[in-house]
Amino acid sequence: MPSDATAPVTDLEASIEVAAPPAAVWSLVSDPARAREWSPQVLRTVVRRPVGVGTRFLNLNHRGPLVWPTTAKVVAYEPHVRFAFRVIENRTIWSFTLEPTADGGTRLTNRREAPDGISGVSLALTRVALGGVDTFTEELRAGMQETLRRIKAELEG
Repeated sequence: MPSDATAPVTDLEASIEVAAPPAAVWSLVSDPARAREWSPQVLRTVVRRPVGVGTRFLNLNHRGPLVWPTTAKVVAYEPHVRFAFRVIENRTIWSFTLEPTADGGTRLTNRREAPDGISGVSLALTRVALGGVDTFTEELRAGMQETLRRIKAELEG
């Protein structure tokens, strides 16, 4: 098994079906300032308006008492289809993809991709402060599923 220093970057993905049309789902996932409402990691987001490709925002993230900022830039903004942003510090791309379902709902997919790998600084900080790459990856995976469940509950509640 590879060590954290040489571990390959794992792309993460989670999906859920929501009983709401893509337009309703889009209104939530395309507004970074609302991420704290459903993401278990985000404490606050400060975003420049209007949101579109090139928009930058600042996230304040946490894990228990540990708090850290990240900056991001919107890299895809396709209404009712796809919203994605790149986290500057670690080079990952986070996205929401929306697909209409036959019953008028939406299949919502949340992804974390690392096409350029993850920065060495980010990997080192993950090892030192966040319990290692494998542990933090599992936390991210669980957080993605929780995010999707919360979005679904908000839209269907």
